[in-house]
Parts: sequence; structure tokens; C-alpha cells
Amino acid sequence: MAATITPGTLPLSHSGTETVLMIRYTTNVAEVEAADLEGPFFAGWPKPPDPETHLAMLRGSDHVVLAIHEGDDRVVGFITAISDGVLAAYIPFLEVVAEYQGRGIGSDLVRLLLEEVGPIYMVDAMVDPELQPFYGHLGLQPGTGVMLRDYDLQGGRH
Repeated sequence: MAATITPGTLPLSHSGTETVLMIRYTTNVAEVEAADLEGPFFAGWPKPPDPETHLAMLRGSDHVVLAIHEGDDRVVGFITAISDGVLAAYIPFLEVVAEYQGRGIGSDLVRLLLEEVGPIYMVDAMVDPELQPFYGHLGLQPGTGVMLRDYDLQGGRH
């Protein structure tokens, strides 16, 4: 279901002055073009997906919430989930552009995604140990898991 979620305002400081940063949250991926996904996202990835691959990933996800900077319609954060729609959902990606981190955007994205997914038995995310406290304050609990990664395909199939 594509819906626009009520915008929020977050303070952003520039050179000691405080301005109001308008962030609009939406589930409507159709609003976004590859050029809106310049980020930079996927910090630290040796082979990050290009914006076209990123857009295809968003469009292929069952659930997406985007954080869009109202001033220039740039996507500054996103979260995705894949789900069976009955019992389980998995959060593969939560990304916020570095200059926008620490302002509650990531927390908003998780909360909004959990609302979008709806009440189901389980919502899982595989995260590094240092990120577990962030998810913990949103109600997710640490667990164990396994994974398979092919880093040659990290940027997507081309």
C-alpha cells in the first residue's frame, strides 16, 4: 500500500545557526527516481549498488519507507522489508545519509515500517553487534542468526 506519512520537522545546525529541516516520510516508491538516490548510501561498502540498482531494490521490496528532504526531494534515508504477509518479515536495509544521522530519522523509519508491516509474529533484522542497542530501544531484541554473502554481487547483478 502506498501512502504518504505525515511530515516531521527535525533541527539541523549549520555554522551555529539553527534551521528547520523538513523530512517527509512516504511509502510511495513511485515518487522516486534513480537521481534522487545519490545518497551517499551504503557507506563502507566496497561495491555499493548504483542508484538504478538501488531503485530496483526498493521497487522489489514488499515494504519501503523513504525519508525525503523537502527542500530538494532528495532521499536521505530508507528502510525495506520483505514479508510473507502472514507471520514473518525481514528488514534487510536501513540507511540514513551520514549528514542526517543522529536526528531521529532512522528511528522514525523503523517505527513507520513496523506500522506498515502490521502486527505479525516476527520481524527480524541481521545487524552488527554495535547496532543492536539502536534496534533495542525500538523494541527489537538481540538474537542469533546465520547468513550467506557473495560479495562479488554486492553491487547487484548487472
